Amino acid sequence: MKDNVVIMAIESSCDETSVAIVKNGKYVLSNVISSQINLHKKFGGVVPEIASRKHIENIDPVINEALEEANVTFNDIDAIAVTYGPGLVGALLVGLAEAKAIAFALNKPLIGVHHIEGHISANYIEHDLEPPFISMVVSGGHTHLVNVKNYGEYEILGRTRDDAVGEAFDKVARAIGLGYPGGPKIDRISKDGDEESIDFPRAYLEEGCYDFSFSGVKSAVLNYINQCNMKEQDINVENIAASFQNAVVEVIVNKTIKATKDFGINKVALAGGVAANSKLREEMKKACHKEGILLTYPSPVYCTDNAAMIGVAAYHEFVKGVRHNMDLNAIPNLQLGNRI
Repeated sequence: MKDNVVIMAIESSCDETSVAIVKNGKYVLSNVISSQINLHKKFGGVVPEIASRKHIENIDPVINEALEEANVTFNDIDAIAVTYGPGLVGALLVGLAEAKAIAFALNKPLIGVHHIEGHISANYIEHDLEPPFISMVVSGGHTHLVNVKNYGEYEILGRTRDDAVGEAFDKVARAIGLGYPGGPKIDRISKDGDEESIDFPRAYLEEGCYDFSFSGVKSAVLNYINQCNMKEQDINVENIAASFQNAVVEVIVNKTIKATKDFGINKVALAGGVAANSKLREEMKKACHKEGILLTYPSPVYCTDNAAMIGVAAYHEFVKGVRHNMDLNAIPNLQLGNRI
């Protein structure tokens, strides 16, 4: 690995404008995140056009703050990294245009980073973790079970066939009146509920399959609420939240542990926004301890969309000689493992 490589990273795939300065793929000198949650809350979710417009307003001040916090100048930067997919195309384009402009003006290398690769790489910041390992990526837009063979080498073992897990959390939260964003709110009120009170379904799909499906349990929650309303029965939102969360977490944990056994790998890394869920962490910790598996997960700030994880992922691309040209474009449906 090369030493003293300083990378400026930009992340704008959804509704967070983030810029980080990362040294040697490990040391986060700054990680500034400007969130738009309060802006989108009244709409019950992210509005792409509003997100793009806000990124344009935020990007320059966030860059200046990241440089100032890291106590570096543009002259200290060795490469510019940016998320180019997957994500909202308009939002991605804002970060991408900014990264290209800076790379061109400074005559520095440009490195495009896959958003999910960034989430996985967040585990490298606080842990001495090296591939191979199994990563369970759980977020608002993604649910991927990944065999991380090496830095930048991924085999997707399974993914959701319908709703991403974070999307299911948001929809259930909306149904029980919690609002957006749903994941943290369900996590919080579940602590006051009985997770065994309602037997929501667990979708394991076909024998030996690593894919996920969360639309069924989401529909089961909606049906349960409708039945309660028709029978004029009281609805205990804490019990619904806890029972729903329990059903989802059980499937995620069991499939992850199964993958470690099937592939003979004794390391698991959680990643993505839902990796901050306390129930998921608790149950995964129990299961990994029982099986003698090393478990890592990022601090909450590195679970959410952030540029530090992009800078870490970019470092491993940088040392391999990966460079992108000025024709690099946003790819909203970019698949993990695809290279351009």
